[in-house]
Amino acid sequence: MKLVIVQYNAGNIHSVRLALNRLGLDPEVSDNPESIRRADKVIFPGVGEAGSAMAFLRQRGLDEVLRALSQPFLGICLGLQLMCRHSEENATPCLGLFDLAVKRFPPQGKVPHMGWNTITRLRGPLFAGLAEGSCLYFVHSYYAEIAPETAATCDYILPFSAALERDNYHAVQFHPEKSGAAGEHILRNFLAL
Repeated sequence: MKLVIVQYNAGNIHSVRLALNRLGLDPEVSDNPESIRRADKVIFPGVGEAGSAMAFLRQRGLDEVLRALSQPFLGICLGLQLMCRHSEENATPCLGLFDLAVKRFPPQGKVPHMGWNTITRLRGPLFAGLAEGSCLYFVHSYYAEIAPETAATCDYILPFSAALERDNYHAVQFHPEKSGAAGEHILRNFLAL
């Protein structure tokens, strides 16, 4: 299996690669459009800022490449947010794979949402065999609203989409690579798609 991690102007690629190494895989890290198109599965991780990350994707034509993929695709954290239509972070137009707005958490709680939290209302193949109320690790100041594509929810200040799913596109707001056994279970489910 050829697994590609998309290299772009965002962090966290190293920890995702290490998590996949622990599962016995040696993914390629690439920003080459042809390499991404030829992959069996694509992972789109990210920690960073929406505007500069989208600018990087557009400069290399990766925005169009990612929109056209038919193989299993997993966005993580900023990856999920960039898969939405628009982010309030620097008023950034995003990929539009999910017709959702990404908003900043309201100021009545501690932002960013950082640490372990439970996910509920699980559905879809990423969560097969995972217990309702499993704890995953989050670090984010922006969130995607609840929508028909929501595959898991979390509650921090307000309910939000902890995961999204549409066709071959899957996305999680939490970091499976930093979430112990539950995160490993989700990565294994993605690799089995």
